[in-house]
Amino acid sequence: MARKYDVIGLGNAIVDVLAPVDDDFILTHQVVKNAMMLIDEFRAQQLYQAFGDKVEAAGGSVANSMAGLASFGARGKFVGKVKADRLGEAFAESLIANGTDFTTAPASEGPATACCLIAVPPDAQRAMNTFLGASRRLGPDDIVADDIAAANIVYVEGYLCDSEVSLQAAHKAAAIAKQTGTKIAITLSDSFCVGRYRDEFLTFLKDVDVVFANEEEAKSLFEVEDFDDALQRFKAWHGITALTRGAKGCVAVGGGEVHVVDAAAVSQVLDTTGAGDQFAAGFLFGLSTGRTLAECGKLGSLAAAEVISHFGARPDVLLQDLARETGLI
Repeated sequence: MARKYDVIGLGNAIVDVLAPVDDDFILTHQVVKNAMMLIDEFRAQQLYQAFGDKVEAAGGSVANSMAGLASFGARGKFVGKVKADRLGEAFAESLIANGTDFTTAPASEGPATACCLIAVPPDAQRAMNTFLGASRRLGPDDIVADDIAAANIVYVEGYLCDSEVSLQAAHKAAAIAKQTGTKIAITLSDSFCVGRYRDEFLTFLKDVDVVFANEEEAKSLFEVEDFDDALQRFKAWHGITALTRGAKGCVAVGGGEVHVVDAAAVSQVLDTTGAGDQFAAGFLFGLSTGRTLAECGKLGSLAAAEVISHFGARPDVLLQDLARETGLI
């Protein structure tokens, strides 16, 4: 019997605030390119006020992936915590509008809905500065066993490690998934996050079925200097690994297979925000619909190429139509 959901995603519910900046802004405000740094509410207010023109949109890594999955035509649900405030309402409305179920009860007290201040310099190597706010309140009580059992794949955001109660929620979801035959996927999220919680990620590897990582995250996980060394470690692992390498494309590993997939062509790179999130969306769509690893990699690369060609972390066009035009579905 077909399950209700292709993918259920667990992650931080965050409102993205994106702004184009120059290199002087990067130096003056000491933000780090190509990384996510955790900040407090005061720092978030400082950066928000320093931004010039800005765009606000519902975000968060796995929430972005869920939007991409919906754009492919997949059935999905997101589990994450917002507060009952203006940004929390906007976040929920955004997810539901693109076809993703979202029923997690909002927090009535405590910190505000989370936000991520994303500075986008001319080279498009974004600097993410995240105030986790209410997103850290996601806990085991927010995990509904019937929902996990109704999905082909449960996709867990590595950033949940930054909150002990959210990590407990992730472990609960993974335990239910093992009992019900739901595949478990995880993204390593960020090389700094891997450095903070390496042991936790290595423990997760014993149970998960699919891992998403970029080159730096993979090397950080195994504490190696060379990408090929990290690749060999993943080849010896039991599951499926999707390793992204920017303009070099990706490597999909699993079941004794290794597929090197070129990056999809893109006319211009305006903003790399969400590239990894949309790659995961395409890859998970492929997995949940029974496609080969090579096909999954091509779908991921297609989605990543679309999102880096414009400002923002979610698709501007229907990825389902784009995949049909290119013969991938």
